[in-house]
Amino acid sequence: MVLAQKEALPFAKTITPHLLKQHLEIIASPKMEGRATASAGQQRAAEYIEKQFQTIGLQPGNGQSYQQPFPVYQDDSIHAALSVNGRQFKWTSDFSLLPTSTAAQLNFAEAIFVGYGLVDSNSQTNDYQNLSVKDKLVVVLSGAPSNCPLPTSQTSISAKINNAKAKGASAICIVVSNLSTVKNALITKRLYFQPPANTIANICISTQVASAIMGLPSNTDMATLGKLTAGTSLAKINLQIHRNTQQLTSTNVVGVLEGTDKKAEYVVLTAHYDHLGVRNGKTYCGADDDGSGTTAVLAMAKAFAAAKKEGKAPRRTIVFMTVSGEENGLWGSQYYSEHPLFPLENTSANLNTDMVGRVGSDFKGDTSNYLYVIGDDKLSSDLASITDSVNQQFQLILDRKYNDLNDPNRFYFRSDHYNFARKGVPVIFYFNGVHADYHQPSDTVDKINFPLMQKRVQFIFCTAWCIANSNHLLKRNLPLQIPSR
Repeated sequence: MVLAQKEALPFAKTITPHLLKQHLEIIASPKMEGRATASAGQQRAAEYIEKQFQTIGLQPGNGQSYQQPFPVYQDDSIHAALSVNGRQFKWTSDFSLLPTSTAAQLNFAEAIFVGYGLVDSNSQTNDYQNLSVKDKLVVVLSGAPSNCPLPTSQTSISAKINNAKAKGASAICIVVSNLSTVKNALITKRLYFQPPANTIANICISTQVASAIMGLPSNTDMATLGKLTAGTSLAKINLQIHRNTQQLTSTNVVGVLEGTDKKAEYVVLTAHYDHLGVRNGKTYCGADDDGSGTTAVLAMAKAFAAAKKEGKAPRRTIVFMTVSGEENGLWGSQYYSEHPLFPLENTSANLNTDMVGRVGSDFKGDTSNYLYVIGDDKLSSDLASITDSVNQQFQLILDRKYNDLNDPNRFYFRSDHYNFARKGVPVIFYFNGVHADYHQPSDTVDKINFPLMQKRVQFIFCTAWCIANSNHLLKRNLPLQIPSR
């Protein structure tokens, strides 16, 4: 391990503040228009990254291509209408179409109220007990009663929709006290990793609409609705949802540096190059999130390529991959994990770099010399010792405060390493913490601390070097335990 670190250091020194700034000023420039998934700006960023991989001398990772395309879907809902007993209700102020809803033209003569619509065999909770809802419209309340034993994952809107579908309902109306808190599929164009399919018509409705369906006074509130007994209400209800779905394409950019005697084994270095795009006329450049990680991958690729030119090629093949769709829900890494270009069983580790150019607002200590390290104590007992050994050279303050899977921030689950971890690949997530400019137009290049970023990226590079040159694949001897939400 010590010998490997000494061999790595001359090449780590090629990672300079000047190089990092040079790349980042392009990746996070206004020209890239915030790199929103499946946008022209994202594709321009992909083309830049691909060109850098070519210039460095990496081989394309997807056959003859440096890009791994995957489909995403944009859903334009062109019309939605709801009437109860001939009274037309207004879309957005009276009801809201959920992004998961299927298209539908439905007429009902009755609706079935099923309370909170909860089902759980373990806790013997079943709000559908003795009710037949097949091909019917179901009305449920959002949330859960105060004494509910179920975790929030089983009381969510999506869980209620799944429960209604499993019981055979054709449509579900979920009563909410404030429609403005519900994402409305009709207000803006939204991207989906998978188009709405194999589901039922689902909308959120106001208490006024619920009252009309159930024949109650128009001022009936949620508290009163929560005390009602489940049952059937007679009402003529017409629900129309027309949708038009367009398939778009996003890409992961993948370059490969072939190893030597262990070239059929892999170390994957990732970062996401997408960000939030242009919103309300403002460009979200995403310099730290995650222009910094993308730049780190490019700089490490150049350092490994320089080593190979001098006869110091890594034993294992290094896969450099910048993914898109992270901001939408880790889409690019999910697609890769389900369609891997290189066998996951032969992938020793994934090192994921997401935000390493700034100082997080929650770090208390020497802000010029720290890095959050997440996940190196999970899945493999080898990783933490490698981390600490490499850090003997760098003397960074390695803060593992976010390693706790029960941490309310859930950072372990919020970046692309997680899609490798859930497939059993040992991972490390490198992170500087959030700050006031996180997910704001103000996350710009001028605020990056390049000397600190340099030290962090050099440290990650040396860690990758040690893993790539070790005698054995990292052990996979620690189970991943995912807490309930």
